[in-house]
Amino acid sequence: MRVTDRRTSGMAVYLVLTAAMALFGSAFTASKILADTLPPAVAAALRFGCGALVLLIWLGVTGRGFGLPARDWPRILLAGALGIFAFNWLFFWGLHQSPSVDGSILVPVLSPVLTTAVSALFLHETASPARIAGLTVGVGGAVLFLLGVDGPASGERLIGDLAYVAGAGVWTAYTLLGRRILAGIDPLKATALTMSAGSLMLVLAAAPALPSVAWSDLSAGIWLDIAYLGVFPTAIAYVAYFHGIRSMGPARASIMMLLVPVFGATGGLVVLHESLTLVQYAGGALMLAGALLAVARDAFAAPARPSRRGGEPVPPKRSVRR
Repeated sequence: MRVTDRRTSGMAVYLVLTAAMALFGSAFTASKILADTLPPAVAAALRFGCGALVLLIWLGVTGRGFGLPARDWPRILLAGALGIFAFNWLFFWGLHQSPSVDGSILVPVLSPVLTTAVSALFLHETASPARIAGLTVGVGGAVLFLLGVDGPASGERLIGDLAYVAGAGVWTAYTLLGRRILAGIDPLKATALTMSAGSLMLVLAAAPALPSVAWSDLSAGIWLDIAYLGVFPTAIAYVAYFHGIRSMGPARASIMMLLVPVFGATGGLVVLHESLTLVQYAGGALMLAGALLAVARDAFAAPARPSRRGGEPVPPKRSVRR
């Protein structure tokens, strides 16, 4: 491949990832509308049930089939339990208790900070001074953000924000384990089956609340909101994100998550008329700065070279000092 072709290809992946981040960001606003109308577990089950259906249809149309060796199903179930069920149960509970703008800042900014911290502490990755500084600043920013919660409903908002923080921790576990859990499985098939498994878990969790929902009273706008969430921020954005991880590596793809607060916070502030305190703005800025410090070195390193045998990417060669 020529250099110009590689640059064009790389730019295309960045554009796809940017579009995915915009869709992820819009999900905070659209999901908040749903969480304010339905019980959190029901809202999550509807969103991801719709998304799973779209992906299964996509999988069938492309002729990939739905079968997997028996040994792969425990991995699919584990990924679904972490990345779909646990994360989104916490995510929608947070939306039910606090503004979407809080989640749009806490989740995507805190996730890379936590991922870097766990990698350094437990996976024996080298912790450079910049990375340690980034982790310190990021955690300090999160604490400041939570301390900045104010207003008559500050207790509920704080509980919701803590649910967002817990969700970021679950997403960290999914990010670190997902690459190994789903290794060797076609990305579209892995995403479709993982989302289907997690959606079934969400449906089971939502079952007790289903009879309390006045289904006939739901407006056309709510059903359109569910359809939008299922098709765009869920099905299309998830596939685009995993395509980015496969093409550019997790470090470069994950730093694109820092665009999500731009789109998510804009939706919360402009569309839903939510607000942040000055202390929360300061905490969000510190979290963003900490995340950039923590992941920038890996994100802008030379990308891995694809393996000729279709296996794991080959790390770039490093020059040897003599």
